[in-house]
Amino acid sequence: MMAAELIKLLKLELPFVEEEAFVLQEDVKVGLVLVDVVNGFCTLGYGNLAPTEPNKQISMMVKESVRIAKGFCERKLPVFAFLDTHHPDKPEPPYPPHCIIGTGEENLVPALEWLEKEPNVTIRRKDCINGLVGSMEEDGSNTFIDWVKTKEIKVILVLGVCTDICVLDFVSAALSARNRGILSPLEDVVVYSNGCATYNLPVQVARNIKGALAHPQEVMHHVGLYMAKGRGAKIVREVLIDT
Repeated sequence: MMAAELIKLLKLELPFVEEEAFVLQEDVKVGLVLVDVVNGFCTLGYGNLAPTEPNKQISMMVKESVRIAKGFCERKLPVFAFLDTHHPDKPEPPYPPHCIIGTGEENLVPALEWLEKEPNVTIRRKDCINGLVGSMEEDGSNTFIDWVKTKEIKVILVLGVCTDICVLDFVSAALSARNRGILSPLEDVVVYSNGCATYNLPVQVARNIKGALAHPQEVMHHVGLYMAKGRGAKIVREVLIDT
């Protein structure tokens, strides 16, 4: 079966409806969450999990992350950026070494490096897939939960990579925490479909890599969004910055 036919069949068997465009307005306290828009996942040649050739979906995700982050920062609205960051002696199976401290893989992509100087931006380096878990401190506090509570955020808008891995795990955990009242006053988790991306590992390539699982990009991107929708997230295909 051709890839295009598989995608068409998948969308017929696993359909979901995207919400209307998300409009950033001043009267609703919204926080932007960027998940792992780092070199190790987005920039050509930056390690084992970086793209090996230009990728349209990843490029779109980065472009939209920059556009929306600028809109938030211009309005001094809260931004929380997760950066996947690992120590060389603490592997994260089943994935090969990636985003190791000191390699540059763990840093924001060049187009977003300016975020580190913005006063409204909170940077959290995490060493696991799930950002909510990765926000836990040794004293039992949680950086992300504290951010939501302190900023009194009612809606989080989520962009990043990978749609079906770190984005999905974070969104699922955030929704569970919201349902338990742990993330009060949070009400909604919104995922921007064109602001998310995942990686591509065709089956013919995966066959030649011991232990690898095929990971067709368009299929897994759709599955990630579908699963997030099933967990209770709102999926939007457009984000408008209200002027």
